[in-house]
Amino acid sequence: MTGELVILLLLIVTAVAFDFTNGFHDTGNAMATSIATGALKPKTAVALSAALNLVGGFLSVEVAVTVTTAVLKIQNSDTGALIPGLDAETAMFIIFAGLVGGILWNLATWLFGLPSSSSHALFGGLLGAGLAALGVSGINWDGLASKVVIPALLSPFIACLIAAIGVWLVFRVTRNVREARRERGFRYGQIATASLVSLAHGTGDAQKTMGVIALGLIAHGSLSDQQILDDGLPVWIIVLCAGAIALGTYLGGWRIIRTLGKGLVELDSPQGMAAEASSAAIILTSSHLGMALSTTHVATGSIIGSGVGRPGAKVRWGVAGRMVVGWLLTLPAAAIVGAITYVIGHLVGGVGGALLVFALLLAAGGFIYYRSQQQKVDHNNVNADWDGEQAEGSAHVEVATSKGA
Repeated sequence: MTGELVILLLLIVTAVAFDFTNGFHDTGNAMATSIATGALKPKTAVALSAALNLVGGFLSVEVAVTVTTAVLKIQNSDTGALIPGLDAETAMFIIFAGLVGGILWNLATWLFGLPSSSSHALFGGLLGAGLAALGVSGINWDGLASKVVIPALLSPFIACLIAAIGVWLVFRVTRNVREARRERGFRYGQIATASLVSLAHGTGDAQKTMGVIALGLIAHGSLSDQQILDDGLPVWIIVLCAGAIALGTYLGGWRIIRTLGKGLVELDSPQGMAAEASSAAIILTSSHLGMALSTTHVATGSIIGSGVGRPGAKVRWGVAGRMVVGWLLTLPAAAIVGAITYVIGHLVGGVGGALLVFALLLAAGGFIYYRSQQQKVDHNNVNADWDGEQAEGSAHVEVATSKGA
């Protein structure tokens, strides 16, 4: 087995691991509101979301194609070959280091119950590794701006506006309906809209990892742009990535589900349904256009909009502000980790460097998981009353299970 093949295999394993973290990190985007309002029981919600994420991963590959070209400039745009001076091993190591940056930021924000963008964590890691290896010439700045940065800035505001209008209309139209009857009816509606968000999430987020694996295969020489255009992505990549994100979703990112469902707005069923419908419409549209949109930004904007659109609803702007800070840090923080990872691996060199980086990733991931178990949040206490604290490590997060769903 050649050194290049070993690095490729480590890249694929790490990509699948990222996809898995993407699943449990983003479960709340689809199901937090349904769990918070009682439309779905926690375990039922994550199982349904996982199944629909799996289906969604097979529906489209537009975002996967975007990922192969939107951030890194490692290929010749005409021939599809690696740029002059860049060998296959270095190209794969850039992608590998970028994935490590994305995974570690995902795990860190999950530990603190902070909904941040897995997409931007991935792009940030690739950006940092690309800068460390190739300098500014190795980044597709136009693609990064048009496909990542601008949608990231606009999507929360658009989602907030649409959800606010939707909630206002819902309460306006149903103002003469008894509250208990309205709640019951919209809970059934939430099952449909939450399912649609899960399906949309699969069409977008699973594809990002498909694109990264395809980029690694292109760098290795096992796949070409022309093959993708002619035959689509290899089926095994689609199955692997869709399965990984579905498994991660099923395990449930309870810490983030709690923040989205209880920390931003105290939701009722009409608000939850409006937020989910807004999120699904925006995510599906962006996937169709090939935009690697953050489902986290969209879902959070929709939830805030559901509070803004209902007179008298309380939006916890302090929690929202902490989320925004996390969003602003995601790209640069993941980029720094990606750059450091590339430098460490490059200094050791070859397979030894890749194995060292992989071992460091396992150690860091294991430590974060250990810390998460000290203040556990799961399906038993995910719906407990919000006490004003978000960060893991605070005694306030440890809530009595008797208040749970």
